[in-house]
Amino acid sequence: MVNVYDVLSERGFIKQVTHEGLRELLGKESVTFYIGFDPTADSLHVGHYVQLMAMAHMQRAGHRPIALIGGGTTMVGDPSGKSDLRKMLTKEDIEKNSEAFKTQMRRFLDFSDGKALMINNAEWLLPLNYIDFLRDIGVHFSVNRMLTAECYKNRMEKGLTFLEFNYMLMQGYDFLVLNKKYGCKLELGGDDQWSNILAGADLIRRKEHREAYGMTFTLLLTSDGRKMGKTEKGAVWLNPEKTSPYEFYQYWRNVADSDVETCLSLLTFLPLDEIRHLCGFKDERINDAKVKLAYEVTKQVHGKEEADKAKAAAEALFEGGAEGGSVPETTVGSINGLLLIDLLQTCGLTASRGEGRRLIAQGGIAVNGVKVADEFMPVTPDCFENGVMLIKKGKKIFHKAVFRS
Repeated sequence: MVNVYDVLSERGFIKQVTHEGLRELLGKESVTFYIGFDPTADSLHVGHYVQLMAMAHMQRAGHRPIALIGGGTTMVGDPSGKSDLRKMLTKEDIEKNSEAFKTQMRRFLDFSDGKALMINNAEWLLPLNYIDFLRDIGVHFSVNRMLTAECYKNRMEKGLTFLEFNYMLMQGYDFLVLNKKYGCKLELGGDDQWSNILAGADLIRRKEHREAYGMTFTLLLTSDGRKMGKTEKGAVWLNPEKTSPYEFYQYWRNVADSDVETCLSLLTFLPLDEIRHLCGFKDERINDAKVKLAYEVTKQVHGKEEADKAKAAAEALFEGGAEGGSVPETTVGSINGLLLIDLLQTCGLTASRGEGRRLIAQGGIAVNGVKVADEFMPVTPDCFENGVMLIKKGKKIFHKAVFRS
């Protein structure tokens, strides 16, 4: 059987490993490992995607994932990669966000029969006695060493609060608890978590006199070094109510040519030979690889049905010679009693209801790829796919009507 360490390495996941021996360990036994997810928002986003895929590869190779929800650590806030103090959330917000994370993770991991665990660190962090914690855990942390960590160094100029300074101790304690309760030997995370992961592995060696391992992953960056997963509207979310499946599909369909192979390797389960073949073209045929990327990631996050719909809508646009990002859109406030001929006027596609009726009668209007025959067609919620109605006028004019019920 192929060692999952080699799979992750060949696909470009691995950035750093704490020490030698991890590859050998993953090849000889089923390893319980974990990644922490602080529920600071009500949805996971593209930045989490690489970690979720790495967990899925590990599980497929016979290892057991723990998705650790940071119900406790979120109340402090991770300073890693942040120039300012994170927004303080209420316990109610954190609980709501945690439930949303669980739903999305099930798209990637099998939680049946204990094959994967989902645990909230609020279970052991919130009841802690502060003095006991400092005496038991804090004694093993060197302040001098902590201040050299990148996650703290980047904050020193603007000011690092004592609240955040505790974060490394808490994350290290998470690893220790999981090691003692569940036999967890490995912590994974993005490369911005390197210092925190090292601290946890070191704490286990000091307290339990056992080996513990850490591995970090490549952050999802564009070829020019920018973080991937941002648009003009903000983050690309995994929640369809925040980023529709169509918008999600279009984001990946429009990535730069130079980023396609990396994205296919990290974000899909396609064999590497197939990926290299798809990305072997430098002309317009690279678009085939982009379509494959967009479809596979949308299917992974939103399911086959939504991926099929998004692909069909995108193809309707491309057949007309338009790029998804250049299609104008109009937000519809209410559809009660609204007819399509009225909507055509609102969108600026026709000057009058009469022009709209004539266009429909001549077969010149299509909605979501289907020609409209009814001159008095009502606009209903069924006309919108994930909140978007794609209207085509003639052969080359497209418009998106956006409605959120």
